[in-house]
Amino acid sequence: MDFDDEAEHKRLYRVETSSPQRKAVFLLEQGGSLSAKAPKNSVIQSFKIVILSNKLNLLLPFGPIAILVHYLTDSKGCFFLLSLLGITPLAERLGYATEQLACYTGLTVGGLLNATFGNVTELIISIIALKNGMIRVVQLTLLGSILSNMLLVLGCSFFCGGIVFSKKPQVFDKGNAVLNSGMLLIAVMSLLFPALLHYTHSEVHAGSSDLAISRSTSCIMLVAYAAYLFFQLKSQPSFLTESQETSDDDEVPEISKWEAIIWLLIFTAWVSLLSCYLVDAIEGASVSWKIPISFISVILLPIVGNAAEHAGAVMFAMKDKLDLSLGVAIGSSIQISMFAVPFCVVISWMMGEQMDLNFQLFETATLFITVIVVAFFLQEGTSNYFKGLMLILSYLIVAVSFFVHQDPDQDDI
Repeated sequence: MDFDDEAEHKRLYRVETSSPQRKAVFLLEQGGSLSAKAPKNSVIQSFKIVILSNKLNLLLPFGPIAILVHYLTDSKGCFFLLSLLGITPLAERLGYATEQLACYTGLTVGGLLNATFGNVTELIISIIALKNGMIRVVQLTLLGSILSNMLLVLGCSFFCGGIVFSKKPQVFDKGNAVLNSGMLLIAVMSLLFPALLHYTHSEVHAGSSDLAISRSTSCIMLVAYAAYLFFQLKSQPSFLTESQETSDDDEVPEISKWEAIIWLLIFTAWVSLLSCYLVDAIEGASVSWKIPISFISVILLPIVGNAAEHAGAVMFAMKDKLDLSLGVAIGSSIQISMFAVPFCVVISWMMGEQMDLNFQLFETATLFITVIVVAFFLQEGTSNYFKGLMLILSYLIVAVSFFVHQDPDQDDI
């Protein structure tokens, strides 16, 4: 594991892993795939490249340890914490395997792979929770991922970048930021209407109208997200592209196509297994730690599950690459709100569950205010440490609020 810091940084936090849409754009510009020959690695070499080249993988043993703790002790809190630590490196490696596979696919498949697998860990946890009938956990976890990306990740990026470049304000693509703010407002609108319909008691068919509007709105949101991807990848291929120097830094594939597929299957299976245990332990951890389930779902799960991606956004900002940081923070928020949330509604529909877009009044209001605050901070196209500090403090306000918030559906989880 004698790798220099620069090489390790490229593997951990490269542009394509942190921002799936940017990787898709790069694939389009290069004609759909990289021209380099596929490397021929032995099993040991592949293991060294994928596992031993990343210090974050030192957390991988916590996964098996968590399973042992689950069967040997009754400590739900300890088991839940170990499971969180074990999933952290798996989320980053899933992104790495997806990126490597996209190097060998055509432009359409490559762009689709990278644009949809950015939050696969959250989707796996959500689907498993849906199978267990834990609809509120799904809603709160997805909401927490959006809030974490918009306030904590973006705030830390602005703050750290502003400290490093304190002599001048950092700039980013204002047009892209305004477009992304509009997309987030559309996502808020889709969540706001079912909540208003429910709390104003103006439903035509009480108890069923909000579910009907949620399912139809989810289908519309999926179409909107597909149009958003098409606009980025086809109509405006340079819309999310950084300078030519960034593209020139791209690395050739490190593993072959079949190695990438095998590792992708391994990591997906391991994440799915750990997620099963993790979801089952949420209620026990809440009782053991004496904190609300809503706080665990909205605050703890998103922070730990996206730790590698969060660190990547901060590092980009410290290198004065704020467009990349925005691609991680805001781009991921759009992906969750416009794709992951409606996708889970549709999946629950197929499962016979009744997940809707009514995230309750408190949660919906929190998201709405967050999007407004972030939109105001992005409208100038500049950032500094003060804006970052304000976003971080806003996230702390949200965290404290959910720590004392009693979820009305908690007894039904």
